[in-house]
Amino acid sequence: MNIVAIILAAGQGTRMKSALPKPLHEVGGMPMLAWSLNAAQAVGATRIVTVLPPHSETTQSWLGDIEFTIQENAQGTGHAVLAAKDKLADFSGIALVMFGDTPLITAATLSQLSQSIKDGADLAVLGFHAANPTGYGRFICAENGQLNAIIEHKDANDAERQIDFVNGGVMAVACPLLFDLLDAVSDDNASGEIYLTDIIQIANARGHKVLTCETDEAEITGVNNRADLAKVEGIIQSRLRSAALDHGVTMRAPETVFLSADAIIERDVIIEPHVVIGADTHIGEGSIIKSFSHIEGASLGPCCIIGPYARLRPGTVAGDGVKIGNFVETKNTKLAAGAKANHLTYLGDAMIGEQANIGAGTITCNYDGTNKFKTLIGDGAFIGSNSALVAPVRIGAKAIVGAGSTITSDVPDNAIAIARGTQKNIDNAATSFRARALNKKQKNKKQKNSEK
Repeated sequence: MNIVAIILAAGQGTRMKSALPKPLHEVGGMPMLAWSLNAAQAVGATRIVTVLPPHSETTQSWLGDIEFTIQENAQGTGHAVLAAKDKLADFSGIALVMFGDTPLITAATLSQLSQSIKDGADLAVLGFHAANPTGYGRFICAENGQLNAIIEHKDANDAERQIDFVNGGVMAVACPLLFDLLDAVSDDNASGEIYLTDIIQIANARGHKVLTCETDEAEITGVNNRADLAKVEGIIQSRLRSAALDHGVTMRAPETVFLSADAIIERDVIIEPHVVIGADTHIGEGSIIKSFSHIEGASLGPCCIIGPYARLRPGTVAGDGVKIGNFVETKNTKLAAGAKANHLTYLGDAMIGEQANIGAGTITCNYDGTNKFKTLIGDGAFIGSNSALVAPVRIGAKAIVGAGSTITSDVPDNAIAIARGTQKNIDNAATSFRARALNKKQKNKKQKNSEK
């Protein structure tokens, strides 16, 4: 059976207090909406329709080629699903109704819901056993497993309020039955809204099979404010760390390491405490990431050593055995196998050859305020400490740049380049200099005392 995911993301998210639409707030290095999309794709959804509010151009742009529809007036969850009706007029299969602010939902759980429909149910609702069910809709189930009704907390009697199996909101419904049921839902209530949960009662009245599926409470945690966002981030980080450990990554203090969901970390990588590994990062087998390093948009080969206190920015590519040490920053730079930049260095828009050694304090001057330029450093080159390489410039293979040089033109292979002022030594001048300085200090002191 074909699967369509209808992702509800039309809420205004006012409690986030942000100019950024709520579904685009990130957890685990990705917008919340991306987590829902990925889960839907992983379960095999052939179509995804995201329901958005008016004036949602930012989210529409982020979605790109993914279908969306607009809920013109916010009139409840059922009304939001109805906004997708025209787009899905010819669809037959399973509709998964999901949310753009529940990023913890997994493909396994969505598969369980979908399987219920494949096995003959007409409608399946996801629920969980709540530690504190206050505020949740209670599942009223028959002995045969039929979900007869969802009773909201405010409408529940004392006996019903003792039920801890509650509604998680996500559901799977046979299509086109979903829209037939929604067309029968009335907005004759205090809020004047069309509630998605009302289809349960209508489905029962029509003799349809309605079942429940159970998941963990954490999995359908919704994000309504920044505190919820932080809570969900914590859960996702725990999942990502556990997955990395299971795949052969060593973390000395996992709780201090923060990972992006799309990061690829190969086996036998060692990650020391207080490391951030951001989006679009690949760390090769056997590499060591030392404490307080920040890596994003970088690709590292096997057996690299990074940090401590290193910052690798997007476009960094390091070959086998590269060493990038403390207080080194790289951006849009390729370092070939065995290259080293161990201390206090900035490498931007550069290509570093094999076994090249970049001394402490080296800077590639890649930006003139308008344009950026490349620095090319050949295989086996040695760049002395405190050097400035003014791009565009090429340092040849096995060339040497003397410490303290400012290099503004190309250096041939095997050459030594020195570009600094000529040193002048004046014999015994230090003695007379100190005497003059001391005499001046004493005069100033006497003057201050006489003024008191």
